Amino acid sequence: MALKTARKQKPSRKSQSWATKLFKNPKAAFALVLILADALLVALIISYVPYTKIDWDAYMSQVTGFLQGERDYSNLKGDTGPLVYPAGFLYVYSAIQYVTGGEVYPAQILFGILYIINLAIILFIYVKTDVLPWWALILLSLSKRVHSIFVLRLFNDCFAMALLHAAVASVLCQHWHLGLVLFSGAVSIKMNVLLYAPSLLLLMLKAMDIRGVISALVGAAIVQILLGLPFLLSYPIAYVSRAFNLGRVFIHFWYFLFESIVQTFSKIILCTSILLLSVNFKFVPEPVFVSKQFAVSLLITHLGLLAAFAHCKWCKHEGGLLNFLRAKVLSIKQTSLLSGSSASSSKTLKGEHIMTTMFAGNFIGILCARSLHYQFYSWYFYSLPYLLWRTPFPTILRLILFISVEFCWNVYPSNIYSSGLLLCLHSIILWGLWAAPPEYPYMENKSSSREKHK
Repeated sequence: MALKTARKQKPSRKSQSWATKLFKNPKAAFALVLILADALLVALIISYVPYTKIDWDAYMSQVTGFLQGERDYSNLKGDTGPLVYPAGFLYVYSAIQYVTGGEVYPAQILFGILYIINLAIILFIYVKTDVLPWWALILLSLSKRVHSIFVLRLFNDCFAMALLHAAVASVLCQHWHLGLVLFSGAVSIKMNVLLYAPSLLLLMLKAMDIRGVISALVGAAIVQILLGLPFLLSYPIAYVSRAFNLGRVFIHFWYFLFESIVQTFSKIILCTSILLLSVNFKFVPEPVFVSKQFAVSLLITHLGLLAAFAHCKWCKHEGGLLNFLRAKVLSIKQTSLLSGSSASSSKTLKGEHIMTTMFAGNFIGILCARSLHYQFYSWYFYSLPYLLWRTPFPTILRLILFISVEFCWNVYPSNIYSSGLLLCLHSIILWGLWAAPPEYPYMENKSSSREKHK
């Protein structure tokens, strides 16, 4: 009897130890309180703030065509135009239509739950990396615009970013293959997630050997193939050209590559509409905005900044980007010569290095974007506090920058002053990231640390 009672007491002790660990960590305890408080706020927003119809009807029209058996992407259309998202979008919104019956109010509840799940993932990332002070976690719940994007607009950006954040959390826990699968799923909903791809690839090369990198990439590719299989087997050209049209998705970068496809007149109309809807670059004259030179300059700036950060910041301790790539090639040759040796060049990366590299790489893409619509704020809002606390700025300046960015995104319609201020704020944050000293990216083994102390 005594043994039975002792066994019964063990689970309670474990639960007590888990609870004590949770509340001994002020960040974890505060994060839990923050989730509960934000859940109440989301419920109040859904109940009392009027819904704004933008893309919901178009989404439902596109999904209805898919559910009725249409597999030609050129025939899947809505009020806002043809379907331009990969197949994952259709599966997600088909499920939403099935659950909600296409009604807005139950869809808002579903998106409210998604908002809380996404916030929980983000808070897990922040608590695990331990970069922010506990009180600064509240910044993640203070965005009026992000709440609106999730529960008052129902954009597909919400699902894409929630999956992306889940992928980031998986990578943070060193589950690289799972992270790549989730990353590919996010890409299948909206392709803005590819802004994270250069940083993610660099981190994979650091953390895994070449076999691991290839297998992870193959897993991500298989996800895309399986999701797009019904369309690839029926109308492959229509699917690939519309769902993965980089000229549309990253129009601020590669639009000029597709110039021969689109007539000059229609291109000017499209770029003009983008300028009117954009939050940034409102101060740029329209002839400059629609010019090929402006697009090329942004593309060059984007690639140049990525190369500069990779060489001088992210690969600083490896001797720069070129030395790192050269060493990686040499290690590949050595492993091939050893013909199956168990030796591996992979190392365990610090969580802070992973997050700084991924968030900063995406932020560079945001800075160089020719057009940023209001829902695009969700692409980088949750990384802003992290990036600000990686700069050498004093806390008061970090808070001013955060509040000012939020202010710019809540000016509607945006104007030359708000867009000019937003560009200045982004530039200051990027300069702060550049000025911060690069940290050692790898976890030190106990054996190696002992050797250093000898």
